[in-house]
Amino acid sequence: MSAIQIEVVSDVVCPWCFIGKRHLDDALEAWRRDHPEHPVTVSWRPYFLNPDTPLEGEPYRPFLEQKFGSSQEVDAILARVAAAGLKAGVVFAFERITLRANTLRAHRLIHHAQKVGSGETAVKQLVEHLFAANFQIGDYVGDIGVLTKIAGECGLEEASVRAYLESDQDADEIRAIADEAKRMGVASVPTFIFNRRFAVTGAQAPEQLRQALEQAAGIAAT
Repeated sequence: MSAIQIEVVSDVVCPWCFIGKRHLDDALEAWRRDHPEHPVTVSWRPYFLNPDTPLEGEPYRPFLEQKFGSSQEVDAILARVAAAGLKAGVVFAFERITLRANTLRAHRLIHHAQKVGSGETAVKQLVEHLFAANFQIGDYVGDIGVLTKIAGECGLEEASVRAYLESDQDADEIRAIADEAKRMGVASVPTFIFNRRFAVTGAQAPEQLRQALEQAAGIAAT
């Protein structure tokens, strides 16, 4: 059996990462059906789109307008993202987002879930819930209470998660992992790293991810 390892470099405030996750879900569903002899494991690595975001967050729309230059440009960008999201089954509700989150705690939560062996299905559900909370509900995913509730919905023990998030445990490790991704050449997200040998960047369609899986498994693309 030839196993495939995918590391997804992502940030939960990146809408393209939400789309990329859905595309990966679709690609893996088909792959696992057609190629059970090539099992795939998925892990998530942190990335900070804006590492200077204050812990309490910052107003979302003003941040975007300053970054992209005008309200009209932001409207156009969000419309393009929303259209791409619909094709992936994601309905964005950008109007509900009031604060752009500092994502250190969210990344720590994902890391913690992986570290304690929650299982790939539970981690996948956790990542999905974090994206949905930010982009569809408008919750502040830097808030300990919000993150604890999400963790509980995904089967994690809430009291231990809250205690973990109220500490600084693994914070330096998360920053180091994010820095490592940059040293590896990751400059944008999502980035999908296959077996530590090659990477696919961007919210590629399931077909492109399928081709990457074939390459990783040593199967000639058809």
